[in-house]
Amino acid sequence: MTIEEKVGKRIKELRNILGISQEELGFRSGVHRTYIASLEVGKRNISVATLEKIVNALNVSLPEFFKF
Repeated sequence: MTIEEKVGKRIKELRNILGISQEELGFRSGVHRTYIASLEVGKRNISVATLEKIVNALNVSLPEFFKF
């Protein structure tokens, strides 16, 4: 599994724990829903700045996020 796939899987996992849609995560993070969808399947390489927005929207710390 690539790092992109691991990160995407973690985003989806945490989003599902919160019970929110990709659209809601996009609204909370300021990241477009289609970009989140492509991240979740490991098709995009996320920037640190975008990762920070998503992690904040998921209400987790960076160290917690990287506990795969």
